[in-house]
Amino acid sequence: MKEMQRVIVSYPSFKGGGRLANRVDSQIALKPSVISSKRNKKSTMKQFKKSIPLYVLLLPSIVLLICFTYIPMYGIIISFKDYSPVLGMWGSPWVGFKHFIQFFNSYQFELTIKNTLSISIYSILVGFPLPIALAILCNQMRAGMFKKVFQVTTYLPHFISTMVMCGMILLFLSPSSGLMANLLSLVGIEMPNVLAKPLFFSSIYVWSDVWQHVGWDSIIYLAALSAINPTYYEAATMDGATRMQKILHIDIPLLLPTAMILLILRAGGILSVGFEKVLLLQNPLNLTGSEVISTYVYKMGLQNFQYSLSTAIGLFNTVVNVIVLLFVNWLSKRMTKTSLL
Repeated sequence: MKEMQRVIVSYPSFKGGGRLANRVDSQIALKPSVISSKRNKKSTMKQFKKSIPLYVLLLPSIVLLICFTYIPMYGIIISFKDYSPVLGMWGSPWVGFKHFIQFFNSYQFELTIKNTLSISIYSILVGFPLPIALAILCNQMRAGMFKKVFQVTTYLPHFISTMVMCGMILLFLSPSSGLMANLLSLVGIEMPNVLAKPLFFSSIYVWSDVWQHVGWDSIIYLAALSAINPTYYEAATMDGATRMQKILHIDIPLLLPTAMILLILRAGGILSVGFEKVLLLQNPLNLTGSEVISTYVYKMGLQNFQYSLSTAIGLFNTVVNVIVLLFVNWLSKRMTKTSLL
């Protein structure tokens, strides 16, 4: 082939020599790329065949996700209709943004948004840095047995159900027969009914949630700390760095990417305060401090049968969460070069 090419190039007067030379050149140039693409296809198919058992294990989760998350999403159209179970989803009349405007103009709009944001931001400010501090504390422990006992003790509350957790809170904070009331009565102090005061609801919710989940949330930070190269600590020790200096200059900077990812995910649910716990701790006396979007949607939809209004509120909640998620992700990517996308 190379000899033929030399001949054709040497005699340009040869009829069709130029076109044939170009064709030969293109075939020679394309041959390596064709071979590499075939090899890539073969390797991809080989990897796919090896991973078939893993895809089979993943299949039930994908089916459940599609059936219970994506297929029901078509139901959001009733937020733009006056839905009636008799007429059905497609027979109900379109009303556009009527239910969104109704929610924005209702007296509950400002109250639910304020309570939801206050509890969510409070939870982030308290519940986000504490797992990091606990992970760093556990990482600095040298006594193996004490470290294991400490970790198990902090993990166990995570496995308490929400119902049991709320029952424990009611028993501890009962003004008549609660644990705190009995302890305070020993020193002559009367226990106030904190569960009846809207001002204390967010603190009760957030700090009980922190106590329950701080140990479990620290696991991912412990995993990130265990992946740090030990040579960093050895070099810092040789330079005379103290334990606090190692934490400030090694642990925290290397934990920052993991922390930012978790912060982005947490910010994406800023209007999604836990429904079950709020509802179980809610009572008529603390309603002005405990009514959040999720409980209001429940009451409008399942108690008052205003399905279109509750769907519109839920859609508004989701849209705001997505906007906040994208904004925090963009801000994190711009400032720390860490993002989900």
